[in-house]
Amino acid sequence: MVADKTFETFDRRPLHYTPEQVVLLQECYSRAREYAEMPEGWLLFQGNYGSGKTHLAIAIANHRLAQGDDVLFMTTPDLLDHLRATYGPSADIEYDELFERVRNASLLVLDDLGTESPTPWAQEKLFQLLNHRYLHRLPTVLTMNLDTAQLDPRLRSRLGDRGLVRRVDMELPDYRTGGVAVEEDFFAGLGLYGEIWLYKEMTFVTFDARSNELPSKERRNLAQALELARQWAHTPDGWLAFLGEHGCGKTHLAAAIANYRHDKFGEPVMMVTVPDLLDYLRAAFSTSTTLGFTRRFHEIRTAPLLILDQLDLTNASPWSLEKIRQIVNYRYLTKMPTVFTTTQSLESLDPLIGSRLLDSRLCRVFSILAPDYAGGPTTKAQVRRRRQPPSLH
Repeated sequence: MVADKTFETFDRRPLHYTPEQVVLLQECYSRAREYAEMPEGWLLFQGNYGSGKTHLAIAIANHRLAQGDDVLFMTTPDLLDHLRATYGPSADIEYDELFERVRNASLLVLDDLGTESPTPWAQEKLFQLLNHRYLHRLPTVLTMNLDTAQLDPRLRSRLGDRGLVRRVDMELPDYRTGGVAVEEDFFAGLGLYGEIWLYKEMTFVTFDARSNELPSKERRNLAQALELARQWAHTPDGWLAFLGEHGCGKTHLAAAIANYRHDKFGEPVMMVTVPDLLDYLRAAFSTSTTLGFTRRFHEIRTAPLLILDQLDLTNASPWSLEKIRQIVNYRYLTKMPTVFTTTQSLESLDPLIGSRLLDSRLCRVFSILAPDYAGGPTTKAQVRRRRQPPSLH
């Protein structure tokens, strides 16, 4: 579950929306809140990529979790991947157990309905799952960007039941990109693409080295990280990986590299979080998109400079893991400039990806020791505690 996607963090007044679009967005928000308070029947969010439907769906899930409900949130492709994986000899859970858990969850939230691979097996399993919840009137939230006419006729029939399904139309611009279609914006041929616009304020000038806050060891370490990022940005040779806990500054340094390369050299840069990258790839399976999966995947793998933020594949589906492996391995073999950030140790990463990052001939790995900046200034007491040896109890 994505804990930061709540009703409180949902932007109901994007600056680039017209007054009419703001009114529609707030109506969608209100309907989501009403359902979260009393989840009865099904709620279907339908609209463009970036319109906010996934955020609202997760906000409902987080609200019900806080009430103690048994909630399950998954993207539809990931759900099917997890079901396929249960057939393997090393599976941690049997198929029947997982399928039973999903179809009887107190609240099921399925994101990106229709982006799954349309194989007969996938269509049949999805129908079995949703038909069970339809017959038993179990609370279900769905998001999709397709027209329902493009779905399996059996699912289309269920979704057309107005006695059970409440539909929320979110035909709104992408609130993150100022109305530019995701596929066109994400794969623009010039300038910055991906989601670097989110990090436009993160430059080397705005980076806070926290010289008045950190103990000497962490202060020197953070200064070294800043200098390393500056050097690499000037001459991006090979790979660079920043490791450290959330809020330590690694994303800021990665974004500063991207902004430097674009501002000084006009270089195309792709910066994106790994979860969002996987979402864009899944969306390519939709028949409504103008760009095929092959083109998207090719442009990601061959980006002149690729920055993968939040590399964490702990709970990745086999499909997701395979795609990131392919991207990493391609850029490893071609030695294309790449920056990674992760909270994981190299040893805990996927073995193939970890082995590539451990190749010192190509990759420079730097561990940032600074704690989460959001935690506020480090107190003297905290500094003393860090200097003390760990307790044996």
